[in-house]
Amino acid sequence: MIKVTLKDGSVKEFESGLSILEIAKNISEGLARNACCGIVNNQVEDLRFQVKEDCELAICTFDSQEGKDAFRHTASHILATAVKRLFPNAKLAIGPSINNGFYYDFDNEKSFSSEDLEKIESEMKKIIKENPEIKRFELSREKALDLVKNEPYKVELINDLDEDEVISFYQIGDFVDLCAGPHLMSLKPLKAIKLLRSAGAYWKGDEKNKMLSRIYGTAFTKKADLDSHIEALEEAKKRDHNKLGRELGIFGTDEIIGQGLPLLMPKGAKIVQTLQRWIEDEEERRGYLLTKTPLMAKNDLYRISGHWDHYRDGMFVLGDENDPDVMALRPMTCPFQFSIYNSTQHSYRDLPVRFGETATLFRKESSGEMHGLIRVRQFTLSDGHIVCTPDQLEEEFKNAVDLVKYVMETLGIADDISYRFSKWDPNNTEKYIDNPEAWEKTQNIMREILNHLEIDFVEADGEAAFYGPKLDIQFKNVHGKEDTIITIQIDFALAERFQMTYIDKDGNKKTPYIIHRSSLGCYERTLAMLIEKYAGALPTWLAPTQVKVLPISDKYNDYAEKVVKTLRDKGVKVEVDYRAEKIGYKIREARLERSPYIVIVGEKEAANNEVAVRSRKNGEEGAIALNVFVDRVVNEIANKEK
Repeated sequence: MIKVTLKDGSVKEFESGLSILEIAKNISEGLARNACCGIVNNQVEDLRFQVKEDCELAICTFDSQEGKDAFRHTASHILATAVKRLFPNAKLAIGPSINNGFYYDFDNEKSFSSEDLEKIESEMKKIIKENPEIKRFELSREKALDLVKNEPYKVELINDLDEDEVISFYQIGDFVDLCAGPHLMSLKPLKAIKLLRSAGAYWKGDEKNKMLSRIYGTAFTKKADLDSHIEALEEAKKRDHNKLGRELGIFGTDEIIGQGLPLLMPKGAKIVQTLQRWIEDEEERRGYLLTKTPLMAKNDLYRISGHWDHYRDGMFVLGDENDPDVMALRPMTCPFQFSIYNSTQHSYRDLPVRFGETATLFRKESSGEMHGLIRVRQFTLSDGHIVCTPDQLEEEFKNAVDLVKYVMETLGIADDISYRFSKWDPNNTEKYIDNPEAWEKTQNIMREILNHLEIDFVEADGEAAFYGPKLDIQFKNVHGKEDTIITIQIDFALAERFQMTYIDKDGNKKTPYIIHRSSLGCYERTLAMLIEKYAGALPTWLAPTQVKVLPISDKYNDYAEKVVKTLRDKGVKVEVDYRAEKIGYKIREARLERSPYIVIVGEKEAANNEVAVRSRKNGEEGAIALNVFVDRVVNEIANKEK
């Protein structure tokens, strides 16, 4: 007999060799019916997995993420089964579950049309109705390669596996696929499926590889849940910054200029200017010293920092990289600000030194990764570095977190973010500075600081910067994809590389700690996030046009100009529509532009020194004295009301 500790902490005894499904049946028939997979000692396993020793076991239903993943992974195999039935010459690549759905990549002679997706979805439903048996089996490398000899991508995947790796397959009816699992025991639970779209995707995400056809889909246990999800997707499309930002004239792109190089239109530039002035003033208030550093440098600088060894593939190198004077566009500002620090000898009394910069940076993102303002090749970062003593490290890290929290709360997204403690991967020393002792020490310091701050975080291996661990502030876009918007990093290596020192109380030179941090993150990515968060209707203090003035006819243009001047003199961003259009038409257009306030002026308003106000928040408010309205808008902007 073996002892199994269940999720609720209870311990039960079972015969050795029972499957997870059999254990679930022993607990409850209802649990067994709804089970999708299990977690044995923190390892996700198929329901067919035999439990042979004492362990901790959690049985996962669709309500858990692990259960959803197994459920939708099964759906991806049904998709592949249907495609092979309808397009027998299509070659199989990979088909994982993803957040809220699944996809499968195919090498097909032509991309899949919307009509193709309808046929494939219909075939999937037919397969589910047939409910063929799902089997799992393992093969030796030689036999596995023979089985998939006509599937070149599967052959490559097997050859990429370690020699001792278990090679497993799943069979659904006549369809067999290389797969580690887990999968459902039956297709019956798949009550609601939907194929969403097709897109191009490079094999293994590498633009040097062939472009494949990817089909996205989703699956639920209930049709009502699927319908709700589809409705949410439609709402997400409306909020997608890549669509909405262009429609509102906030940003655009031009193929002649290049991919990943967005153009901020006057409206977008005005939003970013507002953010930048706010951040720079706030950082100055908190003791930061403003710097302005070059956009490029010789590779000597990047060799010292380690970027040349660890980050060169992500940099734009200008000319022959073997040239001793080769230049590169900067991917970050840290080595430049370190040079400023080194221009003066510092005492412990001078520390902490806080540098801040609104920095234009360049990173060589692959073409397949480009997306609107989220991932670009040139961007602007609210960058900064804090040089401090070991005793000051926790307080300075805490202050950096406090600044981030203030920024997120002011922007109205504090409840939409999550925290990730990103650590190094000791099995990938090429990616990181190879100093295990320093990594462990610094990671333990950061974990202790985060615990003192009572931050709810998850840990992630392999996500650190090459020179130290970091706290990543994560935000999900409208499609559910998670992006890092801000980072705070502890650097144990670069101060020594740049010979940065301070004179301590004992008169000896010491090496300081460095905190790399951002307060707002990348302005472009933050702008995208705000467009999606507010569906383009930004809070008044951020809106590129805060008040739109509409004269009823040209007879009232002079009074409209007075209104505009009064608002503009108080710092309000205002526009006036002098076009000879009907007032109803001008009102509709102003509303589509998401203007927080629309004011209409005519004979009555001009005579009484008033404005007829329509606000985004309250609708039609009627006539308000001009000075009262101006004070109201000015106060709303000053208080950064959401």
